[in-house]
Amino acid sequence: MTSTRPFRSHLSSRVGLLALGLTLLAASTPSWALYKVVGPNGEITYTDRPPADARKAQPLKGASSGTVEASNLPYSLQQAATRYPVTFYTSARCSPCDQGRQFLTRRGIPFVEKTVNTSADIRAYKGLTGTEELPTLKIGNQQITGFGEGEWSSYLNAAGYPQESMLPANYRAPEATALVPLGSSGSSDPSGSAGDSRTTAPTASPSSSAKPPAGNAPPGFRF
Repeated sequence: MTSTRPFRSHLSSRVGLLALGLTLLAASTPSWALYKVVGPNGEITYTDRPPADARKAQPLKGASSGTVEASNLPYSLQQAATRYPVTFYTSARCSPCDQGRQFLTRRGIPFVEKTVNTSADIRAYKGLTGTEELPTLKIGNQQITGFGEGEWSSYLNAAGYPQESMLPANYRAPEATALVPLGSSGSSDPSGSAGDSRTTAPTASPSSSAKPPAGNAPPGFRF
């Protein structure tokens, strides 16, 4: 009797990948913003998606700056950047962050960089991503923590980004900006002394460029 287990396993894997792609497609947003939400018990959380009850949300002034201008990009790159915008979370003195930035620049990916250095940045980052490790890459609503060139390539390919740079020669990337800009409600001074003094800086996730992209969209897969 022929076993059907391998087929079922393969089918389950494909269904899982399809669900992943549909989730990214449905949940991706064309622009970046940060909202501070104060709960009934006074607990503060941060989100990059507008809450259902706008009265409980406070957009942080300046937190939406640095968005990618896609109108002057080649059509295929413009489509990918509009449907699945790339946000890159980094910190100072973070070698994997530097490697990730070099990879995105070399591949010609238009992206917004948000830095996580102050205590307010750290609180917001943990609330947005659920992790203390850096760097984190978001493609649409898909989150990848830690730098791995193969893993990042798989998701960028699946989102429709060209595999070689198509950026115009005069393209200038947006300046990196703080996740919670100074002067915004809930922000702190550059030293991070304001706010919860017990907050510690996120840790840089070790580079894993040689690690195979386990569980990611395979080559040729499209969201």
